[in-house]
Amino acid sequence: MSARELITEHLDLWTGAVTKKSSSGRGSSGKVELTGIKKLRELILELAVRGSLVDQDPSDESAQELLERCLRAKADSVELGKLKKARKHAAITSDDTPFGLPQGWVWSRLDDLVRVINGRAYKKHEMLSSGTPLLRVGNLFTSNDWYYSDLELEEDKYIDSGDLIYAWSASFGPFIWDGGRAIYHYHIWKLDLFDGEAVDKRFLYLYLKAITEEIKSSGSGIAMVHMTKAKMEELIVPVPPLEEQHRIVQKVDELMALCDRLEQQTSDQLEAHETLVDTLLGTLTQSESATELADNWARLAAHFDTLFTTEQSIDKLQQTVIELSVRGFLVSTNDDGGEPAEILLNRLRNEKQRLIVIKKAKDNGKIHQNAPKEPPYDIPSSWTWVRFRELIWCYRGHNPPKSEFKTEPQPGYVRFIQITDFKTDANKVFVPQTSRNKMVHKGEIIMAAYRHIGKLSRNMEGAFNVALCKILEFEPMERDFVELLIRTDLVTGELLRASERGHIPSMHSDHLLSLLVPLPPLVQQRKIVKRVAELATLCDRLKERLNQASETRCQLAKTIVEQGLSA
Repeated sequence: MSARELITEHLDLWTGAVTKKSSSGRGSSGKVELTGIKKLRELILELAVRGSLVDQDPSDESAQELLERCLRAKADSVELGKLKKARKHAAITSDDTPFGLPQGWVWSRLDDLVRVINGRAYKKHEMLSSGTPLLRVGNLFTSNDWYYSDLELEEDKYIDSGDLIYAWSASFGPFIWDGGRAIYHYHIWKLDLFDGEAVDKRFLYLYLKAITEEIKSSGSGIAMVHMTKAKMEELIVPVPPLEEQHRIVQKVDELMALCDRLEQQTSDQLEAHETLVDTLLGTLTQSESATELADNWARLAAHFDTLFTTEQSIDKLQQTVIELSVRGFLVSTNDDGGEPAEILLNRLRNEKQRLIVIKKAKDNGKIHQNAPKEPPYDIPSSWTWVRFRELIWCYRGHNPPKSEFKTEPQPGYVRFIQITDFKTDANKVFVPQTSRNKMVHKGEIIMAAYRHIGKLSRNMEGAFNVALCKILEFEPMERDFVELLIRTDLVTGELLRASERGHIPSMHSDHLLSLLVPLPPLVQQRKIVKRVAELATLCDRLKERLNQASETRCQLAKTIVEQGLSA
């Protein structure tokens, strides 16, 4: 199969292979990585630098002649004092080469093609707010914060548009600079071609981009990976005939433009799909009666297989189930022999008063200024609207001094729970078990009250910090139903909207306690919890099948790449 066929005959696979990006905070970020197109870009680069992307032309000037021209230019640089005495390199053997070369190509050390020039390290007082731009590694990848310099430097410490550079510390990769005249930091190399008529810098850029992960893995350092200049100069580089270099660069440009179009097309399709899912799920939560809900659900169910094809769409379906559950739409709300909500509310108030007397809760009668004043929708007649403080109490944790932290468990110490522990156990911390430290036990609800507002956990045990809030439901409230309430737009959604007014999202406990929430009879709470759990299980199975299919597509994309490169 030709390179063109390898790329074009699998377009559905390239565009269909997607994976979910990692996310934090409430719910799903909705972001996906276009894994297939990413693999396609990698394949194009690999085929290009191996000589499999364009045809060879026997009439092209041989690459060996080009290399000899580069070596002569290098010798001239030494003679003129632009370069120190050339280093001697070991001969390139078949053991050194990662793949075979087409006819007319040769291998070369990078040191024989370019002069690798270090940038300059800058002291803090030399980094100014005006002057010549100072290019740092961060500016090439993520940062738009610039420093400047008024220093007069040697000419080789400057770069101009069109220069080939390479970032080699923490973040790695080649760039053809297009930002005008600038000076560059020590963690960037300028790759100055000995003979610009023998090597197309754009081809060299493609090769360095193709092997950047290998370059990074061969680096050193723990806190910050970096590459040495000596290792960089030792790199072996395939050199095609010059005209073929030009053809390769042109073809890669064409195919990368195709990838751009596929990427945009796929992103547009995913966005349109997400909008459609949001719209149809919105009709469910906007239903004003069981009859209207049934009609809206029938409309959605008719297209179920085409709507819920991504993990984020299933997450949204699950969230919609929760929203419907606390509106009384998932179970029968007819009289089932249980006590009415008003009687349950009196029992809860009595329990709250008991806890106040023994100082396990407080009587907070003040309504937070941002709390809703009127119920947002109708609920079944057997239910009632209450402020959340009628059902729960909450309190923040405590931050012991870091001097008390231990990284290993020991007698008299307990796990210290922080927001980061919601995602990983990689950074466990232990603190003394004292009366100052607030405790949570497995099964109890703790909620993020800082940054990741509303994020919940019920499977941790230990002391917890001030950025977390423990939720204590009054008996006989169903704890699982309290969790459902917290996960709704009525609670977490309202808290998030209020927190956005601050620089860093944070929650006030009195705001949480002041929110309006629906209170069903206890029997109905239990039925709702059971029904939501059943539907959550179905959603999990749907996700599992989806992830299996996604893994299959990604593996197929990987296999095609491997087969294409081994051909």
